[in-house]
Amino acid sequence: SSTMSLSEAEVQSARGAWEKIYVDAEDNGTTVLVRMFTEHPDTKSYFTHFKGMDSAEEMKQSDQVRGHGKKVFSAINDMVQHLDNSEAFLGIVTPLGKKHATQLKIDPKNFRIICDIILQLMEEKFGGDCKASFEKVTNEICTHLNNIYKEEGW
Repeated sequence: SSTMSLSEAEVQSARGAWEKIYVDAEDNGTTVLVRMFTEHPDTKSYFTHFKGMDSAEEMKQSDQVRGHGKKVFSAINDMVQHLDNSEAFLGIVTPLGKKHATQLKIDPKNFRIICDIILQLMEEKFGGDCKASFEKVTNEICTHLNNIYKEEGW
């Protein structure tokens, strides 16, 4: 039984959209994080090594920011590969959600912020169709993460 609300066609077009941005996973992942830290400075407080960085330029050069940007994109990539298999998808999302809820104590609203910035970047680079075909995926990811947070008592 599938908990996913995406049709096979939607899965295929979402994968096509994601591939375009994932080709440059480190650079695009870094851009997304730098935008988040710049537009939502409170999100920096979760990352001890990024706290002192104020300029976007400095953040872009940081190995830690680049490394985490790549990590975020890799995690999403794993999810995108398993959109048609809800058991495998949840196998990736669940431990990730639990870790962010219990160990890292990251406010779940930050997942939506990151997803929105990814959609914005997709639209800028590849146009509105690209963004539109990935939008359902980000909703799916955020919904599942929020459910895990609820289970963890948030």
